Amino acid sequence: MDINNTITENQPPKRRSAFKRALRIAVMVVVAAIVFPVLQVAALRFIDPPITAMMVFQSISHLFNGEQISFSHTNISWDRMPDSFVQAVIAGEDQNFFTHNGFDWKEIENAQREHDRHPNRPMRGASTLSQQTAKNLFLPPWHSFLRKGIEAYYTILIEFFWSKQRILEVYANIAQLGPNVYGIEAGAEYHFHKHPAELSNSESALLAAVLPNPQRWSASHPSPYIQRRAFRILRQMRGLQTTEEDDGDPD
Repeated sequence: MDINNTITENQPPKRRSAFKRALRIAVMVVVAAIVFPVLQVAALRFIDPPITAMMVFQSISHLFNGEQISFSHTNISWDRMPDSFVQAVIAGEDQNFFTHNGFDWKEIENAQREHDRHPNRPMRGASTLSQQTAKNLFLPPWHSFLRKGIEAYYTILIEFFWSKQRILEVYANIAQLGPNVYGIEAGAEYHFHKHPAELSNSESALLAAVLPNPQRWSASHPSPYIQRRAFRILRQMRGLQTTEEDDGDPD
């Protein structure tokens, strides 16, 4: 027996029609929710994003606070991307970038164990560069299980459609490196008054060190904590073994 047909037949004609319309709309919404991200990610494999969700929501926040809406952002091509910054970002944010498929389960376990040893410290993030790219590019900066689920879907799509080089290129061009400052071009100019190609290893490490919270920390005026983080990142760039515990407590 077809239960759906039985239910529909027992309903008045108008109610059956409304039910079918609602069902069609629901199906269209689900299909759109699945297909639209695919189209977005596929297009951005070749197109540099002029703006990101993070920029939009930060601008809206400024608007509601009565502040001026502005941000600094410029995309640069891969051949202009400074190697030192790419290496610093991988060392500081995602050392297993080239071996994982978007999610670093080992690093998630390590972050949980570290939090168990130091429960008074905030649990450090274990998001990969792919996840951070998905979050910054497409999603609002809100914390919820729904957003994390959507972020995971975008991460899978990014890893499928983009090369690792493309992920690094987009991430470096949209990462927030200061208040209303996005991308390595704007970040290098804002903090060090230099073009990205002129950055030293130490300056790239300082920029990578503030990535967890660029609103709070400054690469050009580093606190002792950021200096320790940058020094650890430099050591990792040279192939030396370190852990985030070497950073000490945030200031």
